[in-house]
Amino acid sequence: MSDDTISVSCQLITVLGSTGSIGVSTLDVIGRHPDKFKVFALTADRSIDVLAKQCQQFNPVYAVMRDEASALQLRQKLSISNCQTEVLSGEAELVNVAQEASVDSVMAAIVGAAGLLPTLAAVKAGKKVLLANKEALVMAGSLFMDAVRQNNATLLPIDSEHNAIFQCLPTNCRAGDEPPGIRKLLLTGSGGPFRTWSAESIACATPDQACNHPNWSMGKKISVDSASLMNKGLEFIEARWLFDVMPKDIQVVIHPQSIIHSMVEYIDGSILAQLGNPDMRIPIAHALAWPLRIDSGVKSLDMVTLSSLDFEAPDLTRFPALALAMSAASAPSSAATVLNAANEVAVEAFLNNRISFGDIGILLDSVMSTAKLWELDTIDAVLDLDFNVRRSANALIDSKISA
Repeated sequence: MSDDTISVSCQLITVLGSTGSIGVSTLDVIGRHPDKFKVFALTADRSIDVLAKQCQQFNPVYAVMRDEASALQLRQKLSISNCQTEVLSGEAELVNVAQEASVDSVMAAIVGAAGLLPTLAAVKAGKKVLLANKEALVMAGSLFMDAVRQNNATLLPIDSEHNAIFQCLPTNCRAGDEPPGIRKLLLTGSGGPFRTWSAESIACATPDQACNHPNWSMGKKISVDSASLMNKGLEFIEARWLFDVMPKDIQVVIHPQSIIHSMVEYIDGSILAQLGNPDMRIPIAHALAWPLRIDSGVKSLDMVTLSSLDFEAPDLTRFPALALAMSAASAPSSAATVLNAANEVAVEAFLNNRISFGDIGILLDSVMSTAKLWELDTIDAVLDLDFNVRRSANALIDSKISA
């Protein structure tokens, strides 16, 4: 194959959330192609040491920390190493590096609701946005996709499942377009570490057990979501908006081997699947170079020695979070915003040993059953609802602890 088939012009990139698992994998791919990609800015919450090493390696123009105290420590570390990266702090600066005019692409990999505003800023600036922050679409799906269309942004999914679906669609399809000739999307998931556990055992699981995913190496929040199957539920909602399909046309399929990353069934009966080793560098490399291809650094899938591929329906009784998310996808838009906010509070409380794993589903059901649902028409309304739900969810947790 000639170099012309895989070449891409040099892209200037901002990586939002560079110290998380997606950010680290993104920089691994970028580091393999220094002639194709240059880093403009890196951002992190409070992972000072990791971000310092990344700055020393990639020499971005800016590094942005969530708060000024962390930024001060990072400045001191970079000063010692003579790194010339300018260190900034705060949400406004996150937004600035996401919408900077000279930036071509933005990797949106900040976990949770914190990633909504900078990701939306990149969209409104008409960037090529590599979307790993699924919460942005879960919280504000219709509003977010409207912004993509209105600002002629290019949205490329990074979640392995959505990237797989994207790869199986006709080549002229863009995120947000209704794909022609589709019968349904088959969203695969490994089933997480508790796939074969009893309901009683799942309820008593520890944070270490929940974070011990059988196939993927991920951050703690997404690992807990994978254990509860909430991650699959969030992906269900995300798929509804990314590919402009109705929830009834999305099917969740448990596939323990994580080799088939998702499938698309067409009206003629054909099913197209995307296969690969479970490594996030594959969808990242695909999106970075799209519509072309580059080496991801991932070992090829050996089809000869491949084990059997198994499929099963999800158990919505043992994993109630998935059922709640699937219901939210068909409800007014505030339902998904409420569910996401309550889940983020519940996961943080579980990781801090304030509640049990079984309490996550109980808390989500309690919040959802009392929520008033309506269509959210502004981002401010989304953020206000998110804030209020978090406050209510924390109050429920406090009352449970003190009871």
